[in-house]
Amino acid sequence: MPDYKIFDPENMARSIFDFPENIHDALKIGDAINVELSKNEIRNIVVAGMGGSAIGGDVVSVLVDAELTVPLIVSRHYELPAWVNKNTLVICSSYSGNTEETLAAFEDAKNKSAFIVGITTGGKLLSKLKKEELSCAVIPSGLQPRAAMAFSFIPMLFLLKKLNLISHTVISELKNVITVLKDKRTGYSAQTGDNPTIKLAEKIVSKIPVIYGQTTTTGIAAMRWKGQICENAKMLAYHNELPELNHNEIVGWENNPEVLKYIALIWLKDTSDNPRVKHRQNITQDILKQIVPVQESVVVYGKTMTERFLHLIYFGDWVSYWCAVIHGTDPSPVFKIENLKNELGKL
Repeated sequence: MPDYKIFDPENMARSIFDFPENIHDALKIGDAINVELSKNEIRNIVVAGMGGSAIGGDVVSVLVDAELTVPLIVSRHYELPAWVNKNTLVICSSYSGNTEETLAAFEDAKNKSAFIVGITTGGKLLSKLKKEELSCAVIPSGLQPRAAMAFSFIPMLFLLKKLNLISHTVISELKNVITVLKDKRTGYSAQTGDNPTIKLAEKIVSKIPVIYGQTTTTGIAAMRWKGQICENAKMLAYHNELPELNHNEIVGWENNPEVLKYIALIWLKDTSDNPRVKHRQNITQDILKQIVPVQESVVVYGKTMTERFLHLIYFGDWVSYWCAVIHGTDPSPVFKIENLKNELGKL
């Protein structure tokens, strides 16, 4: 395998390695957020964001699923749902502060009289929030948005706690997550043959990874894996969720066998998965084993869902990184995204 330092001049390895420190720092930022209770009852929540900024909302939706009593959705669009109104909390999340979809969503939220809070490093979004005298968590700049996940989701948890929408349970569990990830990162970051993230990267690096998880738990982790493999390794990847894929996608594994041989199937599992979904996973794996010879299961262990879920995401971040290294690809730049933004800026 090539020396990773040659292909990583912007040190994405350090950004991934520092995730535990980012959690620690984000806890301080979240605790310092000054947000007043809404004058209106909050009946639903929308996280408006794109890419690495939107994933924070997805992470929160998993972590608070057991206790949040109002609906929470992530809106990846210029416009918010028609039902957004004065009883909606809209969290506008944009790492740069200049994401055009999120800026448009901010204006839509304002026009719909929603209760708006922001998470950003600055840019136009921060200016708009200040102008309207709205609360904002200002997070550190200098990272790729996808590497700033801790600064995206942790302030959201504090916002929900300070608005009396969740308890302090998940936030308190993050301290143990820091300890666990610090212990694991030594092995995951080592360029050695016994590193499990390298072993998995070597099995999928010449394939198109398809990542399967379960709705409400590992499905969001599968989405994160897909995004990281695309952006860091510059590889196509796809994801889907059980049980839904058993009602359509499973039939697609039939024709074009010359294409299917280039696919690697990754199953993300958790001890809390629904028992019927676990059974579906096993049956589906058996059905597909003659079609997709490269099938790998990834499961991590821990006392809480918070610990296991964030560990599973962390594992995938390292897998995507080592895929980039094996390809001899710089994991940091996303030239096609920048080209797209430049072209959009001309209109």
